[in-house]
Amino acid sequence: MIKNILIIDDEEQILEVVEAYLMKDEYNVFKASNGKDALDIFNKEDIHFIVLDLMLPDLSGEEVCKKIRSKSNVPILMLTAKVSEGDRIKGLDIGADDYMVKPFSVKELLARIRAIKRRLDKDIIKKDIIRFNNDDLVIDKSKMEVIKKGEVLNLTPTEFNILKILSKNKNKVFSREELVINILGFDYDGYDRTIDTHIKNLRRKIEDDYNKYIKTVYGVGYRFIGG
Repeated sequence: MIKNILIIDDEEQILEVVEAYLMKDEYNVFKASNGKDALDIFNKEDIHFIVLDLMLPDLSGEEVCKKIRSKSNVPILMLTAKVSEGDRIKGLDIGADDYMVKPFSVKELLARIRAIKRRLDKDIIKKDIIRFNNDDLVIDKSKMEVIKKGEVLNLTPTEFNILKILSKNKNKVFSREELVINILGFDYDGYDRTIDTHIKNLRRKIEDDYNKYIKTVYGVGYRFIGG
């Protein structure tokens, strides 16, 4: 359910106009004019939706999006004056759910928020809990929790996302590059062997002598083999 919306924009007029329309639709509105304040609000409040301008005075919108995506799947709609296809693709690749170019219609913005809300409501109806090997391993996607033998595991967001994508595509082989793009983002420029470290830590948490879940496909990558 979308109730609390965070608007991040350095233009006061946009903040005020969008806030007025959202409050008219009975949303609770939080506002920030820079990236640092936005992250502070996000970490303190239960935010359900974010409207994020890419051009901010301190952190860029891309940086804010990446930081939020590292810990949350909250829907993000980006606002920007950038109009090139490359800019739009980059925004979507780093985790935005939708994209609007300035100047924009506030009524269209509200329509897009409602469309994303409908999509989320449908997703919630779908099965969110996956069980393996007689509940040896349980993945609760809606709560972002993984349970091993009845105990909730302390997974990092990256570990959870790796497990989610592998388990959702059982027996499909993912290369390291594919996992990097899907988990860390298209523009991640680090060493792709970083995925190996995350997989190693994930295996240590979810596997034991009797239940193996992630198989290494040598020279290629990894696949999920849970029963």
